[in-house]
Amino acid sequence: MPVFHKTAPAAELSRFEAEAAGLAALRATACVRVPEVIGIDVADGMARIELEHLDLTGLDRRSGAALGRQLADLHRHTGERFGWQSDNWIGGTPQQNDRQREWPLFFARSRLQPQLKRAAGNGMARALVEQGEALAGRLAAFFVDYPPQPSLLHGDLWSGNAAALPDGTPVIFDPAAYYGDREADLAMSELFGGFPESFYAVYRTAWPLDAGYETRKTLYNLYHVLNHFNLFGAGYLNQARRMIEKLLAELRG
Repeated sequence: MPVFHKTAPAAELSRFEAEAAGLAALRATACVRVPEVIGIDVADGMARIELEHLDLTGLDRRSGAALGRQLADLHRHTGERFGWQSDNWIGGTPQQNDRQREWPLFFARSRLQPQLKRAAGNGMARALVEQGEALAGRLAAFFVDYPPQPSLLHGDLWSGNAAALPDGTPVIFDPAAYYGDREADLAMSELFGGFPESFYAVYRTAWPLDAGYETRKTLYNLYHVLNHFNLFGAGYLNQARRMIEKLLAELRG
């Protein structure tokens, strides 16, 4: 079997262990194709994960539509609480997954607040961090008429983490899996380039989105924009500011 290798310093072995756990959870649903994990090890000071090598191409209309249907099926696999059995990673950032019964509490404590704390240490103006913290303290207002269920999520579903086999079978990879609001996966899919329109059309036919998604989309993508600020710097600062101000304005309205 052809093998795809990823390596990192040995101290980051947990990143690969978390990736393998996420892939295993997604695979167990039998909803969507993911690469098979062949092995994880540490040698000569480097951690390594070996994955099934797949010949991949970008999503097109047909494979995008198939993925929309499969993602809706995946999201129907639910847990008892929001979160995950352990912490994992979102890109190069540790991601908290403390289990909670209340989604707004989970998203505040395990998503926004840790990123805001890192942002303060990375030079974000204190006034903007305080605005973000005020937003995190009022998240329940966005869910008065929308009680999400804990769906199994890919967790890092941008266009770079989805592709298709030559026969059109969709494949998703590099997960940051947890149980959360299904809209969080949909929101991120729109953030960096987006997926084919067929993906969204088929998903919404299989499982229509609830009123208020456009506002919640901004909330969920704020997490990823803050993460990009923390990973890559000030190029994401103005985008984070606009998102925080927009969400606070919604609360005031």
